[in-house]
Formats: sequence, C-alpha cells, structure tokens
Amino acid sequence: MYRRQFLKCSLISTMTAPLLGAFSHDDFSQAIDILANSVESGQVKCAAIAVLKGNDTDDRFEIYQRVVGEPQSIDSMFLLGSISKPICVTALMTLFDRREFKLDDPIQHFVAQFKGDGREAVTMRHLLTHVSGLPDQVAANDRLRKSHATLDQFIDHAIRTPLEFAPGSQYQYSSMGILLATHIAEIITQKDIKEFVAETVFQPLQMKHSAQGMGTFSQDDIVPVQTEFAAPEAGAGDPNAKDWDWNSSYWRELGAPWGGTQASVLDVGRFMQEFLLEQENVLKRETKKMMVSNQAPRRLTPRGLGFNVGATAASPGCSMQSFGHTGSTGTIAWADPTTRTVCIVLTSLPGRAITPHPRELAAVVISKATKGG
Repeated sequence: MYRRQFLKCSLISTMTAPLLGAFSHDDFSQAIDILANSVESGQVKCAAIAVLKGNDTDDRFEIYQRVVGEPQSIDSMFLLGSISKPICVTALMTLFDRREFKLDDPIQHFVAQFKGDGREAVTMRHLLTHVSGLPDQVAANDRLRKSHATLDQFIDHAIRTPLEFAPGSQYQYSSMGILLATHIAEIITQKDIKEFVAETVFQPLQMKHSAQGMGTFSQDDIVPVQTEFAAPEAGAGDPNAKDWDWNSSYWRELGAPWGGTQASVLDVGRFMQEFLLEQENVLKRETKKMMVSNQAPRRLTPRGLGFNVGATAASPGCSMQSFGHTGSTGTIAWADPTTRTVCIVLTSLPGRAITPHPRELAAVVISKATKGG
C-alpha cells in the first residue's frame, strides 16, 4: 500500500501552476519502496520524503511528498538533529544582512569572557565553518544533559572549554561552535534563539509545522526517535537516560541550535528551497549564495556557513554546487542547483544504526532520477 502513492501540492501560494514535463510518480517509486520496506521489516518505525523539482525559467516547483509508518501524517514533525545548524545559522545571518556583525569579527567583540588560550583569534567565520578549535561537545556534555542544564549553562562551558588547535588551522566538526555563533544572535537581539528562529525563518517561509524546541506543539505531534540506536551523547538506549535522551521533554523543549529543531518533511523542503530561489524571503541573494559556497581555507574541508557544501554535501551523482546537511537522528537534506532539486528524507532511525542507512539509499535514488532532468 505504500508504493507509488504521492501527494502533490504547491509549496507557496505564488507557485500554483504545475510544471509541464516534470518527473512522473514512478521516477521516485524506488525511493518510496526503500523506505516502505524498511518500515515493513521493522527496521524503521516512521519515514517521510519530499522531493521539490524546479525548472530553469522561474521559481515554480513541483513537489512530491510521502510518509510511511506510524504516525502516517505528512505534517508529522521529526527531530532534525544537525539539520538544525543551517536553520539556526540562517536566523543569525539575517543580522549579517542588517550589518550587525561581520564574518571576520572576533568572538571576543561580543563575548568579553571568551579570552585566553588563543580565543582572541576566533572569528564568526571560524565558528560557522568548524575551524575554531572548539570540540563537537564539551567534556561535561553527559553531566549537563543529565542535570537538565539550560542553554546558558552549555554556553558557559563552551566559552571556557580549551581550544584543541589554533583557529583556522584545522577542521573539526563543532556543535559548540554553532552554539556560540547563535548565542551571539541572542546577545545582539536580546531575544531567545527559539523565538528568533521562529520570527526570522519559520514565519517568513510559512513553516507551520516547525519549532525550535516545542513551540506550541505537543509530544504527540513529533515522531519518536528510536533511541535504542542513538548516539552515546543522546542516551544510546540506556533506560536511565529516558529523562534526558532525544525523546525526553527536557531535550525536546531545550531547542539546542546544534540539534534541537523539529519540523515536518515539507517544511524542511521549504527551508532548503529558499536557497535556490531568487526571492529574498529571509536573506539577501548574495548572503544565501555565500552560505552555500565554501568559506573555509582551501586546504581544509569545504564548508559553507552552517551548510556542508560540495561533493560530500549530497548524494552520489549530485553536482559540486550541491549543499545540505545530515542529522544523527536519521535525517538528510540536500539541494542541487544544477538540477534545481531539493531532496529531504526524515526517519526515526538514528544515522549510526546501520550502514548504508535507508535515508541514504532513498536519497541516492532521487539523485539519479533527477540528474540531468
């Protein structure tokens, strides 16, 4: 019953006309089959997919979306994991457009206590491209989560944690770098990051089934993560971690900018599509282009601002202009400007559970189906 059953709709009110010569449902049926089979076998409890395909002459996109498993609602929200990073960085970059900061501004300019141990050299660009020297998580991560620490407590630890290398000299994926960068948005605006993301990203893009934290939603609106396969820092199935793991009220409400966004599959599509549009719904065109192109030193891993970019940013077959992100909760989102395709696959199965993961297998099908289309 799962196969070849798609919902087709327009993304925003100005995109009401379907595209002639677009892909048929059968082009994506194999991707749906992969997800449906993973649900039927008991491997995955819930998965959703959205494909947005544009043409080369205007900003109209044809959209295919499908959900399999329980609950079967296309509006069901998934914990996005690290896809939260580009979403929260987009909110931050609205302040760049307002000239509230520059990419090469030192962090100490905004956070006076961020000093010593070479911290004076760390810039906004360093934080946003994962070359600051900060670790992915602070050493006290588990203890902080177990004690239901606030974001301010995480920030305090991130400010004081030793740098692991000179800023700009190496690449090291850093959730704490994103935390500090988005904290600067809070300092500038005097607004909570959850409120700020809703105001600058969710509302302008009509992302009506999205929240940084819980927002106005309940636990029933959100697909549970299969935490028995979770990363160690998310509880890893430990029954003693139920009050702080990915499914806990604590974590859902925290709204961590490095991993706490919750959204429906089409809402993530709306977000990614924004970076293919000429319209300036959230950011200036030049800023969007900068975010999805390499901003790291050439000798280091290519990174945009909040986004992964280039060959590793999407599925095999996508172009070097692609950009996107994955989430350890079992999610993947990418866009390829050369084919004007957005692919979103959200699942309840954590990314570390199996290789290859169903999200990756389904996304590869989309890449092949849209290549050169």
